Amino acid sequence: MRERSLWTFHIAASGIVLILLGVHMVLMHLMGGEPLEWNSVAERMRSVAFAATYVLLLGAALYHGLYGLRNILLELGPRPALKRATNAVLLVGGLALFVFGAWAAIASLGAAETFGG
Repeated sequence: MRERSLWTFHIAASGIVLILLGVHMVLMHLMGGEPLEWNSVAERMRSVAFAATYVLLLGAALYHGLYGLRNILLELGPRPALKRATNAVLLVGGLALFVFGAWAAIASLGAAETFGG
């Protein structure tokens, strides 16, 4: 039952990544303006919606990617101790990456004024 739930989250995360990455590509590259110009960057840095979207995209992408990597590694048939170690390393590493990425997205909200936006 647990594996089925994890797999369902994996599939749901792929849908979230697909949708949010599509929205990101449309907004950044098709909706006019140059995405790397400072005014565009500063505008995104002030947007709570962009920060929330980035955090959601980060979480979904990390879960989807690390769960996929976990499945590949566990298909090699490791011993139970190595399986637990693999799960722990991927969980701790994924959480650390998520916390760092979420902190960066949230910290950027006020950075536009700091850097002259």
